[in-house]
Amino acid sequence: MNWLTDAQLDSWLSVVRLMTWLPWSIDQQLRRDSGLGMVEYQVLAMLSESPRRIMRMSSLAEVTNASLSRLSHLVKRLEGRGLVRREPDPADGRFTNAILTDKGFKTLAGAAPGHVAHVRSLVIDVLSPEQLRRLGLAADRIVSRIDTSAID
Repeated sequence: MNWLTDAQLDSWLSVVRLMTWLPWSIDQQLRRDSGLGMVEYQVLAMLSESPRRIMRMSSLAEVTNASLSRLSHLVKRLEGRGLVRREPDPADGRFTNAILTDKGFKTLAGAAPGHVAHVRSLVIDVLSPEQLRRLGLAADRIVSRIDTSAID
């Protein structure tokens, strides 16, 4: 067995703490300030950046790293709040589109300043520009090694 050295273990445990606590902190801030969970915010943000604020559910599942089943339940909740609606894709009726409503866009716009401020305070402002650049590159290298082929 090729065990981790003490230095490698310390670094790995730091990454584990980051993966555990950063999403939790972001989720807590969003829920407290806007009534949105982190994944809900991410779905609204992805839709807001799409042409005409529309995405196929399958594409939205891919970019949010959610199973189609989980995303469907989440979008149903967002639909119930009037933030998103679903319609058959006019180009291919086998697919369903998620559409960000005006209310959803306003909700996202209201949540964004607090979210950005929190992200800044936790990550952006505590790193130098070079450290932030290197963190982004390291994250990209790690993500490129993750096999996503088994995702719905």
